[in-house]
Amino acid sequence: MQIRYFAWVRERIGREAETLEVPGTVTTVAGLIDWLSERDESYAGAFAERETIRVALDHEHVEHDAPLAGAREAAFFPPMTGG
Repeated sequence: MQIRYFAWVRERIGREAETLEVPGTVTTVAGLIDWLSERDESYAGAFAERETIRVALDHEHVEHDAPLAGAREAAFFPPMTGG
């Protein structure tokens, strides 16, 4: 799966994208966040405030309980602000 990171999520992880083989036991966005958080401290720090993280699967915004089945890309980003 292609994983993309934006804004401060990218800064904390230290990369903008990567391709990962997600285990079959990871079936939801929340599970993906949990799995990524276990990789190392930079991921744990990036997802420490997980309730603020927004997610898109294949360019469609989804909730954290959304299933990963069939998704080719996940993108993580903080909420947008502006005026």
